Amino acid sequence: MEDLSEPLLGEIITRITRTSDLNSLSLVSKRLYNVEAEERATLRVGCDLTLSFCSCIDNSGLGYLSYCKKLMALRLNAVPAITSGGLLSVAVGCKSLSTLHLTDCMKVGSVEAVVPQHECERLWYGTPIQQKKMRIRCPGDSGMEWLEYLGKTGSLVDLVVKDCKGISQYDLLKFGPGWMKLEKFEFEINDNYWLSGPPLDPSYNVDYPYKYDICCNNMKDLRLAKIITVPEIGLRFLLGQCRALEKLCLHYVVGLDESQMITLFQNCRNLRSISLQLMPLRCGFSFRTPLTDDSLETLSHCCPMLEVVELTFAFCSSTYPTEIGFTQKGIITLVQTCPTCVFVLNGARIFKDEGMKDISSAQFLETLELVDCKGIADVGISYMKLESLTVVGCRLISEEAVQGAARSVRYSSELESQDSLKGMKMARIVSKE
Repeated sequence: MEDLSEPLLGEIITRITRTSDLNSLSLVSKRLYNVEAEERATLRVGCDLTLSFCSCIDNSGLGYLSYCKKLMALRLNAVPAITSGGLLSVAVGCKSLSTLHLTDCMKVGSVEAVVPQHECERLWYGTPIQQKKMRIRCPGDSGMEWLEYLGKTGSLVDLVVKDCKGISQYDLLKFGPGWMKLEKFEFEINDNYWLSGPPLDPSYNVDYPYKYDICCNNMKDLRLAKIITVPEIGLRFLLGQCRALEKLCLHYVVGLDESQMITLFQNCRNLRSISLQLMPLRCGFSFRTPLTDDSLETLSHCCPMLEVVELTFAFCSSTYPTEIGFTQKGIITLVQTCPTCVFVLNGARIFKDEGMKDISSAQFLETLELVDCKGIADVGISYMKLESLTVVGCRLISEEAVQGAARSVRYSSELESQDSLKGMKMARIVSKE
């Protein structure tokens, strides 16, 4: 095998069709081991497809994918001509689909009637009687039949919906029993309605039956970003149903309830990573970020596997430190109590040099990222001995001070754009207006 010519080697590989055999190629010889390592994506062709910025791909083009019975992952990024009808054909034809990512697909949504009656009747999911049993309707439907179908008959474990304005958090409830299988879910809306707080969510429907009981016991990775939540409404139910979470990201979610979050933390003992991006909102008689030290204390006591922590604060005034619901002491306790090896602190002007001294004794801390932390100076950095240190936009920290504080150092004194600092994508919001 080691002496075979490259064309002959390629011919051998093309004749191997079974996935298990392709995965075992590297065991045959050192040469095939190198080929498998270099061409891993090629050897798995037909299972994973990503389409990005493909303006010429429409529903008819997407329909050809329904013949790809082994397609397991489909990622559509900025494919403007795709509608719900195209996704329905994929859902019906691709029985092995386990991963679906939709990003910036503006025509996919609940406002579209999916397909005419004559087209609906020839779709591959069965007779009209079977369609009725599946509760899938065609003329005048909501446009979310693809999601209903995947929820009832599909095998999705990874669903990501980002910046698809036609898909609201309430539409996603139509995924129904599919939530039981889902292991990763991400939902984000990049628009500016959430900046004003409730009740300006354009997807809010006063007549929608919001109460539901859906099981999410297999959910391990959850990210919600820039949405408005209200008790018993929309995707907020996820925060009360997930018990197996290992990774949680809540980015500028308006309407978080601390008591509900404390219950979530108490139930998720396998939590390994948490990312909280918060901004001050009206909380009773106070104006602050929605979570307090009570949440951090619960994390400290109930999440013994927590390794990665990100705390980002936006729109918090340096004049009013109480706009941040956490205190320096609460943050220190979290980092010291949990086996935190990666800690990101962004916009925390309440954190001072004394706090840096305290977290320097954290047993497992290896990677520290400080962004827009105006209260930390060179003295605080001098306590640190890390594997990796990133300092961005911290005006009291000099470049000389970070040298020697870690084996790997990234330093920038410039205050970068709001996009990169706070993850808000403000540039895009402005461009839409």
